[in-house]
Amino acid sequence: RGERLHGSGAGTAAASGTGGPPGARQGRRRDVEGLRAVAVAAVVIYHARPSALPGGYVGVDVFFVVSGFVITSMLLGELESEGAISARRFYAARARRLLPSAAVVVAATAIASALLLAPTRLPGLTRDALASTFFVANYRFALEASNYLTASGPLSPYQHFWSLGVEEQFYLLWPLLLAGGSLAWTRSRPRPSTLVLAVMMAIVAAASFALCWHLTAADEPWAFYSLPTRAFELAGGGLVALSVPALRRLGPAVAAASGWAGLGLVAAACVELRASTPFPGAAALAPVLGTAAVLAGGCSAPALGAGVLLERRPLQWLGAVSYTLYLWHWPVLVLAPSLVHHPLDGTQAVLAVAVALALAAATTVLVERPVRLSRWLAARPGSSLLVGSSLILGAGSLVVLVASSMPPLVGSGTVHASALGTSGSGAVGALVASSPQSRLAPRRLAALDEAASAVDAEVAATVERSLHATAVPTNVTPPLAEASADEPAPFYDGCFDGFTDTTVHPCLYGDSGGTHSVVLFGDSHALMWFPALDAVATAHHDQLVALAKATCPPLDLEIFSPDLNEWYTACDSWRAAALARIEALHPAVVVLGFSREYGVGNDHVLVYGSAWMRGLAEMIEQLRATGAKVVVIGPVPYPPFIVPDCLAAHLEDPEVCTVPNKAPWYNTDGVTAERAVVLAAGASYIDVDSWFCSAGTCATMVANMVAYRDDNHVSMTYARWLTPAMAAQLELATGGTL
Repeated sequence: RGERLHGSGAGTAAASGTGGPPGARQGRRRDVEGLRAVAVAAVVIYHARPSALPGGYVGVDVFFVVSGFVITSMLLGELESEGAISARRFYAARARRLLPSAAVVVAATAIASALLLAPTRLPGLTRDALASTFFVANYRFALEASNYLTASGPLSPYQHFWSLGVEEQFYLLWPLLLAGGSLAWTRSRPRPSTLVLAVMMAIVAAASFALCWHLTAADEPWAFYSLPTRAFELAGGGLVALSVPALRRLGPAVAAASGWAGLGLVAAACVELRASTPFPGAAALAPVLGTAAVLAGGCSAPALGAGVLLERRPLQWLGAVSYTLYLWHWPVLVLAPSLVHHPLDGTQAVLAVAVALALAAATTVLVERPVRLSRWLAARPGSSLLVGSSLILGAGSLVVLVASSMPPLVGSGTVHASALGTSGSGAVGALVASSPQSRLAPRRLAALDEAASAVDAEVAATVERSLHATAVPTNVTPPLAEASADEPAPFYDGCFDGFTDTTVHPCLYGDSGGTHSVVLFGDSHALMWFPALDAVATAHHDQLVALAKATCPPLDLEIFSPDLNEWYTACDSWRAAALARIEALHPAVVVLGFSREYGVGNDHVLVYGSAWMRGLAEMIEQLRATGAKVVVIGPVPYPPFIVPDCLAAHLEDPEVCTVPNKAPWYNTDGVTAERAVVLAAGASYIDVDSWFCSAGTCATMVANMVAYRDDNHVSMTYARWLTPAMAAQLELATGGTL
């Protein structure tokens, strides 16, 4: 998918031959090298142009199965010939194979990122780089995956290191597992029996797949990134390696059919799977079983098997550089747009891949092969481990050095944001406390309106002063380097549903013991107001239920998802589930929040068009039928830049980062028409324009607060500061119900 990354390091040569023990190495499996080429080609094509190969991300699964096969073959061969597994020798070989190239790419990417990317991104990228350096990036990205599928921020050039983390963790544990399993036979028989190992691998594979199946539905990021949920793919390759003696006896026709059928299954997965496919889960079985079938069919080397294709010279060459190509292709594709200052078109994407291929070939010849094939190092496992460790530590030190050399992102201004509500919201609270919540007398409503206007006036005065700031304050909050992560809890606690979710999660906030419910319903632009809504609900002793899904507006409206490259049917299903949840809750108030930028991408939506207005009116009608009062929050202005990046680049001239209060940044006519539709449908409308704009210009920094965490989402800091203003508007809109 557009933000779902797949890839893996390649392993070493695998065993073939016609006799001998299960893992004996008797020549290079050229079809295995061809499989690596197929895998890396699928991944690279998918990352360069997802629409060209929508399921190309399964290349990583091919790599995992191949790695499981190759590594298990090597270990079984050593176990047979030596009677034991030397973990020291095995880890030394892995260090020579993987660490030099990885260290070079980590270091080069750190330098390139510092030169090409906004300085606000470097602290986060430094953490990514260090996690990648020590092969734990998969767990770092799993912890952050609630944002990963929402495209709320730019992708990391280290994202692809997640799969190397999975493989390195597998390499660390698998030899120990095999060595432990081998003890069961060495005590009772002089020659190894594979039954114990086969049972052990089958148990690992079954348990891993069961966990993967469960987490794909319950917590897809962890299913996607973790070793326990990917182990069945690696163990599947191990089971094939364990079965080599039997597979060598396959007849030529059966072996050939197995290879071609497996290759066809992998190809079908590359073509038929989509970004919207829940993954890995059951969908991962297609590339896993397909790869296993190719490996199995190739054990007897049938003359007309899949090797006819896989052993072609171009694929052999590509397979030989597959590891370094995988390392280079993603940072090149991620960083290239910053070099040309716009997203890559088709031609530029092809050129970027060509650059990555050249870097891969050079790295293979100049770095990987000299170290991997060094006889001196091969004879000295301790020296191999020392060289590998030194390279990794050196790369990590360079990453830290690059990060520490960047200038601090602090301006020279001084300003503080005074607390709101010393007049306005206090008056609002007093009015509501002295009146029945079900109805307010007209005189009370007039006083409530006056009190709400007083709070808005405080905000407007602060915004007006901020538009003329001469420097970013030294006490800017959140710090510019951390602003992109300044988002409320539902974005990262599992309560923001991703692209493939079709059911809602039981996400309860506010006062969990409250007798009344308030629902916050919409997309990420609903959740950006969560800090204010949560505070209001808690103060009123109401439950707050958050129902939000990525890029899914709460309107009866069909939408095409450019991220999924298909009609967003998951949004329709999820919206229906959310409505069912609301009907069951019978909430007192439903607050709708949604982006008005849907018309920017190729999503077949005309914001403020007739279908938009009709869909909004129909949704309000359905929500009011539950007995709830409905409130719609208006749009915020849309800066044409990442706000923290702009402020970081203009520390002494933040006025550059203001935005005109007109189209395309803010559609006044559209907002006016939308408000009329909302009021006619019986709902209330909160216009937030004055919380950002004054005299035709909109601020992106208010007092010492960064108002946006990116180019369209309000920062948690600013939303929290606006709580009194939001409280006043909600109380006015609901007649004191909220």
